[in-house]
Amino acid sequence: MAPSTSDVITVTDLEKRFGQFVAVDKISFSVRRGEIFGFLGSNGSGKSTTIRMLCGILSPTSGGGSVAGHDIQTEPEAIKASIGYMSQKFSLYEDLTPFENLRFYLGVYCVPEALWDDRIRWVIGMTRLEEARNRLTRELPPGLRQRLALGCALLHKPEILFLDEPTSGVDPVTRQAFWEFIVKLAEEGMTIFVTTHYMDDALHCNRIVMINAGRIVASGTPAEIVHNACPGKADADLDDAFVKIMTG
Repeated sequence: MAPSTSDVITVTDLEKRFGQFVAVDKISFSVRRGEIFGFLGSNGSGKSTTIRMLCGILSPTSGGGSVAGHDIQTEPEAIKASIGYMSQKFSLYEDLTPFENLRFYLGVYCVPEALWDDRIRWVIGMTRLEEARNRLTRELPPGLRQRLALGCALLHKPEILFLDEPTSGVDPVTRQAFWEFIVKLAEEGMTIFVTTHYMDDALHCNRIVMINAGRIVASGTPAEIVHNACPGKADADLDDAFVKIMTG
């Protein structure tokens, strides 16, 4: 499914300061419904601060925007109910089983109890966690833990899924399987917003914005960014473009 032309995320002059430090410096962009949107930058560039503002976790210093039709300044709780969020740091309960974690997060997301059995079956089947559903989460290998974290973020069937460095620390085979799943979700109409510094991840995105020192430094499709950053270099790839853009 091709992304629609309607925007489900809009950001205008968004800024976040911590004292005198400017973490996000008046950035503007939009995300279309049904697309995989990549937000790229090196560590400390402002990626996670931006995603936390968009998810209603952190209040902007100035500027504004909307997520799923809700204002990021005034409606953070409505945003949280409309999105799924998978954080960079694994944050599920390791002394619970996957089944117990899913039951817990169904309550957190206020999913009607009559739907719990169907949602658990849906997530466990979709993430292929059948054989691990009753093992302690701390005993699961990284790939299964990643699938469980993603499944918990999808329990309430959100309109937008935010993924903050989702493949950090997993092997290439697990990363590829993860992206096959994400592409399928987008094809079914879900909007995916992903922050990453892995160029292999970025190649799965319909469009990309690159951020450096809190400012947007490039935007476009992966091919457009490579072409604009490395003109005349036929063998250039996104890694080359990223280094060129980030180092000036």
